[in-house]
Amino acid sequence: MNLEKLKRAERIFMHRYPGGFGHPEMMALGKKHKMDKMTTAVQERFAKKQFRDTADTLQSLIKIVTSSSMVSIFEKPKFRDFVNGLEPKYQNALVSGLKEQLHGDEQKGFEKVLGVLQTGKMAKWSLISIVPVYFHPQHDVFVKPTTAKGVISYFALESLHYKPQPSWAFYAEFRDLINQMKTRVDATLSPNNAAFTGFLMMSLAATLE
Repeated sequence: MNLEKLKRAERIFMHRYPGGFGHPEMMALGKKHKMDKMTTAVQERFAKKQFRDTADTLQSLIKIVTSSSMVSIFEKPKFRDFVNGLEPKYQNALVSGLKEQLHGDEQKGFEKVLGVLQTGKMAKWSLISIVPVYFHPQHDVFVKPTTAKGVISYFALESLHYKPQPSWAFYAEFRDLINQMKTRVDATLSPNNAAFTGFLMMSLAATLE
């Protein structure tokens, strides 16, 4: 990790937006993403007891994905149609995988969800990381390919090698590094991990200005 570049990004951002994500412009941006509202909805809809009804859980999953500002508008209808068209065995696998991902063995759950998404060529980083980042906003991460690749390159995360195909190994290490990086800068830059990766993304854009 290039700490010098990270600290430089912090200085530039804090100069432009004093107070970090407490700055009025950043607060307005945060309202557009409805992070608090989405976090509350996900934590309620995917509490452990809510996984008793497969059909309800799948509809909740569709609702969250299609409501998220972080998921591409092109992926939303495809995901909805994919989930609605799943055979019962894959419906059950997707729900049990998501439950495991949020409440049990994360790797097992991640790989189970991934396996179901692969059946419909829907194995996208955004789709497999969106629910966890709302459910555990201070721990999990949303993987946006362009941001991930830029962060890895610019901040010299040399142990990471991005691939379009999601994998647990990459996710776990990327998450660990993001959680390490946020401890090196002002706390106002990381009210949640989605905001912190947003700061990193904006820092990359600033280097091109």
